[in-house]
Formats: sequence, C-alpha cells, structure tokens
Amino acid sequence: MALRLIQGGRASDGMPGLLIEHASEVATLAGGVRTGSRMDDVGVVSAPGSDVSHEAAPAVACWEGRILAAGPHGELLRALEGSGYPIARFARLDAGGGTITPGLIDPHTHLLFAGSREGELVLRQRGADYLEILQAGGGILSTVTATRAATEDDLVDHGRRWLAEMLSHGTTTVEAKSGYGLDLPTELRLLEVAHRLGKEGPVEVLPTWLGAHAVAPEFRARPDGTEAFVRYLIEEQLPGVVAQGRARFADVFCERGVFSPEQARRILQAAARLGLAPRLHADELAPSGGAELAAELGAMSADHLAATSQAGIDALAAAAGAGHPVIAVVLPSVDWFLMHEETTPARTFIDRSIPVALATDFNPGTSPIPSLPLIMTLACLSLKLTPSEALAAMTINAAAALGIAEDVGSIEAGRQADLAIWNVPTHRQIPYWPAADIVRTVVKRGRVVLERAAV
Repeated sequence: MALRLIQGGRASDGMPGLLIEHASEVATLAGGVRTGSRMDDVGVVSAPGSDVSHEAAPAVACWEGRILAAGPHGELLRALEGSGYPIARFARLDAGGGTITPGLIDPHTHLLFAGSREGELVLRQRGADYLEILQAGGGILSTVTATRAATEDDLVDHGRRWLAEMLSHGTTTVEAKSGYGLDLPTELRLLEVAHRLGKEGPVEVLPTWLGAHAVAPEFRARPDGTEAFVRYLIEEQLPGVVAQGRARFADVFCERGVFSPEQARRILQAAARLGLAPRLHADELAPSGGAELAAELGAMSADHLAATSQAGIDALAAAAGAGHPVIAVVLPSVDWFLMHEETTPARTFIDRSIPVALATDFNPGTSPIPSLPLIMTLACLSLKLTPSEALAAMTINAAAALGIAEDVGSIEAGRQADLAIWNVPTHRQIPYWPAADIVRTVVKRGRVVLERAAV
C-alpha cells in the first residue's frame, strides 16, 4: 500500500459534490453528544448482508464541503434528484466495502515542542515518578529548554510531520496546547505556529494557551516562585496572548506540586474575563480538586482525571445533570506509558452520565502517541469501553469538548464534510486491529486529502 497526502485536497475536477458509495457501514453519530447508555449507539446505517453494490448499501453525499445526507444509495440518489441537485456534478468515491465515520477529533494534544525525552522511560522503570523527574529539572522543564531554543521554522517542520502522521490515522481536527515556553515570547511563537498550521491544513488546529503548564525555570529559585509566576501569567502573559488573538482556550495544570485549585481558579477566571474559554488538566496524579474546580467554573473540559476523588466525580455528575456538562477528556495512553497500575475510571463516568471524550495527549514525555485508533484500542482493553463508546468519545463528544459539535463530529445534514473511510467492514474493527494502517481515505471539508492505494 502507498500513502498519498494531498496538499490542499483534491478538487475532483471542480465538481462541487462528492458521493461516497459502496460502503458496508456508515457510523453517523447523528443526534448530539452521547452520555450514559447512548454512548454505545453510533447511529449505524449498514449494507444488507455483504452486498455493497446493492442500492440499499449506505452512501454519503456532500455538497460544497458540507454533508447533505447519509443513507441507502438508491434512496439517497432519488432524494438528491428530487431536491434539484445535478447528479453529474458529484464526484464518485468508492469506499470499497469499508466503513465511513466522521473524521476523528483529538481534543488534547501538546503538538508543538522540540527535543525528546526517551531517557525518562528508563528512569520510570527504575522507580522515579513524574513529579520527581519534574522537580529535578527534567520532564516539562527539559522540553521547555529545547523549545525555547527552537526557531519558528523548526516548530513548523515538526508540526507538519506529526499532523501528517495524525491525518494518516483518520484525525481531521486537533487541539494544540502551548506550554513548552512558559515565557511570553515562546508561548506566542507556539500559538502562532499552531494557528499557521491550521490555516495551512488539511488538519484543522485549535490553539490553547497553557502558560500554566509548570513554574518557569527563572521563577523556581525564588521563595515565592509559584505565586510570583501566577501573578506574571495573569498580569503580563495573558494580556499578551489575548492581544495576539490566536488562542481560543486557556488551560492550567492543576496538580499537587504544580498549581493549586486556588491558583488555577485565579488564572482561569482572569483568562475568561479576557475571552478565553477555560479547560483544565485535572487530577492526573492525585486527587487535586481539579474536577471540582472544572465543574465550579463550567470549564469546557476536565482532562486526565486518572485520580479523581469521589467528590470530583459527584461534582462532574451534578454539572451534567444540571445541563452544564463538563466533558471528561480521558487519556488512556498516559496511564499506559507511565506504567500506572490504576486506570482512569472512565466506566464510572459513563455510568454517571458524564460525557466522555478520548484524546492522545500527544507529547514528548508521557504519551508520544499520534494515533487515535491506538487510543481506541487502549480504551477498550484498559478502560473497558466498547468500540462504539470509544468512537463516540473521539468524534461527537470530542467535538463538544472543543465547542465545535454543531459543525463537526457527526455525519448529518449541514455539518462540515470531515470523513474517514476505513478498510474494515464495521467500526467495531477499528480498535480490533491495533497499529494496523486501516485508513483508506480521509476527506476534509468535502475534499479528499489523503488516500491509500495499491502500488
């Protein structure tokens, strides 16, 4: 098989329509965010038996970058003609008996950085934990040193490489955090590069400011270092970030030994006053009060949650029950890569009707993993999600975690035509083949941007 990345997308000879046919299954995810038992319902339209040439086999129609409809092929064609769409203006795309899903959405990545930290794997094998490595100047701080020294061109090249890798696994939208600068010039450079890469495409990139990722090295020797750094973030860094206008969200690493809930509250409230929607790294290593804070602030998401307390779970469940859900963004690769015996209680979240999303947490230290299908496998094996729940968690629910569920994350009329076509007959086989290259074609805004074909 040969992989072809199509810069800018194939225009299909100028035809405004795209008809994807001969699929065995379409998982539409129509109908909004999934919670509780609904997470296991992905809105499947399937072929009768194994005959994908039959007029009842599912197809998807797009027009000018938007979804028109999904349904049985013959019925869909008749509906298009009845609505006045010229069938001759639709390019035909053969799904080859595969499965069509929305393009995958990664709502938590640390896309841009310099250097690598493979040495930490051996340190962890010898018993060092995450905070010990950080306090010794490793972890995030070692990446900060390398990233501050990187040029904008270095970061652009890095971002292009890994976005292409993510696209090859069916990802069409990512959130990209800053946080490996910790000083204003580098944070602005990271946000600018993320914005530039999103404009360049084909993967859509939503930048998040994470200046509160760790206390900057130049503040750490001061007796009041953490508090002084918090004041610097609020009084100097945030105004500069907002003036630049690239960041959509603000995030804080709320964790024992990093930033307390009180400090995180002050930072996120200051960011909200300046127009940045709050997100939160919460309860990754210990119960820190992060989940409770996310519920209190009405954050868009609370991410990690591997060590959330019962009070934190209750707070998230109460927020969901009151109609103000905070999306629980679960990162199973972190537990795996850090060799933690305990895993994130994702099943409990689902049972309590807390909306769950999945993400890679792509970063150089604790999850150097760009593949959302591999995250699906980990979620199924380690966290006991079903394949359908895992797919919902990285499509419509992931879109909700980024505030874009009205535009992407499902296959329904009016949504942006972001699609992945898989070389498997059902979505349940996506996590069944870990590390296999099973993406056949990726469509972004109605244009084919990646395809695998026989050589």
